[in-house]
This record gives sequence, structure tokens and C-alpha cells, in this order.
Amino acid sequence: MTYVIAQPCVDLKDKACIEECPVDCIYEGDRALYIHPDECVDCGACEPVCPVEAIYYEDDVPEQWSAFTAANVEFFDDLGSPGGAAKMGVIHKDHPVVTALPPQEQDS
Repeated sequence: MTYVIAQPCVDLKDKACIEECPVDCIYEGDRALYIHPDECVDCGACEPVCPVEAIYYEDDVPEQWSAFTAANVEFFDDLGSPGGAAKMGVIHKDHPVVTALPPQEQDS
């Protein structure tokens, strides 16, 4: 595992990180984005462009969002390693950690 997308991304999905990712490893669920742990090359390009500071190195995920580390891994349990997010488009599901959250309000 390398980078993790945490709760501030839920219902925002700005996608600036997708544009920066050189290996196309950030996948889009219905309510959140997920970094594929086996496809990420740990370059860190996604982290500084996130407008809500939702992306953390795995060892730096704040305690209140620690469940998102497993969520970013488990989201891919039934997908395997598709080898690139662009060809997948939106994957119409989310991890239970995300689906259990009420709609997240975003600052405008």
C-alpha cells in the first residue's frame, strides 16, 4: 500500500489527483475516489494537488480516518488489478465505510 484517499474526498471527487497520476491508478466509485494499492508507484504526485487534503501516505493517515486505509485496499477485492482507471470509468459501488457515511457537505 502507498497512498490513501480519506473522508474529505467523499462526495467531492475533485479529480485533480486523477489528472496528476502518471500511472492511472486512481479509480472512481460512486461517492469517492480510491487508489489501487498494487498499481500505485508511490510517486506522491496526487497528494499536493488535492484541494481538500484527503490524500495521505499510508503511515500518515490521521487516526479518525484510519478505516480508509483498509477501504482503499478492499474496494479492489472483487476488481483485482484492472491495469488502469481510465478504461474502467465510474465503478458503480463504494466501500461500506463510504456508503455508511451521510452525504458530506462541501464548502462552496
